Amino acid sequence: MSAYPHTLNLWGVLSQSKRIINAHSRHFLALSVFFLLPLSFSLIIYPTLQITVFQFDSNLFHPHPTHLSFSFFTSPDPYDPILNLTQPDAPYLLVLLVYTLFAVLLSLLALATITYSTFHGFYGRPVKLVSSMKSVLYSFLPLVATLIVSRIIYAFIALLFGLFAAIVVRCVQFLGFEVDYDSNYFMGLAVLVGVALVLVLMWLQVNWSLAYVIVVVESKWGYEPLRRSAYLVKQMRWVALSVLLFFGVLIGLLVGGCSSFLVTVGTASGGWRSFGVILQMVVSSGFATLLMLQNIAASVVLYMYCKALHGELALEIAEEFAREYVYLPFDNDKAPNVVCVIQG
Repeated sequence: MSAYPHTLNLWGVLSQSKRIINAHSRHFLALSVFFLLPLSFSLIIYPTLQITVFQFDSNLFHPHPTHLSFSFFTSPDPYDPILNLTQPDAPYLLVLLVYTLFAVLLSLLALATITYSTFHGFYGRPVKLVSSMKSVLYSFLPLVATLIVSRIIYAFIALLFGLFAAIVVRCVQFLGFEVDYDSNYFMGLAVLVGVALVLVLMWLQVNWSLAYVIVVVESKWGYEPLRRSAYLVKQMRWVALSVLLFFGVLIGLLVGGCSSFLVTVGTASGGWRSFGVILQMVVSSGFATLLMLQNIAASVVLYMYCKALHGELALEIAEEFAREYVYLPFDNDKAPNVVCVIQG
């Protein structure tokens, strides 16, 4: 067992999370195949699937006139505005709703199982696939409740910004000025409000970056894990922001780039079914799965470091070093390792 000082930054969090994953590689591979691989694959193919459904729906409601006369005794007008405005949107929205529920379900299952395994792996405890699966029974509904609360807060803040923009426009009109919605001034106002909204939501996301870890580890739910996450991450906001941007940019570029390529190739007849395109889909899904796994594990490691900086692990781990150091045990190749965190 060794001790060494560790710098709390992005690369430190990434290295420690990688150690945990490597120490239990088969276990995390199984969890990734169950939950993260289908999620990453669906993210890549969803735009192509959406376009396919839209084209099928358009052919269904706007077929060729000869086909209509052959199939029906009295065919409706294919350019009926009622058909154009209502019927084609139903399958489109249905696919979006089903996919959203599917993606949320896989995300929550992955968060519950991988967070549970990473937390126990951090302490050098044995991690078992059955135990990780059982953890879903206790953490799934709290995760759903926390997700709903956070999204309600996001929606409320977005509504406030929208009301603010509407009030500004009404005040300008009340003063006797004519508002041109195509003018550069109005576009500037929209951009300014949009940038401010994104910054506020990003700030909340950074403060709540440990919320789902807290739900699984501390059995809290609703608003409480959001509040506690903001407390724990107070001294580590830059590290949390670095982790968020690092994985967000990499996963976004990988998934977005491959999805755009599939949409472009999909316009050709059978283009996306070629061997090269399928190989790219498989490779991209694999890399996206690894990034998602590393992202969840990094959040758990960041949570442990934040607890150490707040002195919450001192009595749990090493009371004799509580005044000056907090020692975090770590499982390195199935052998406990000790991470030394210097408290300023």
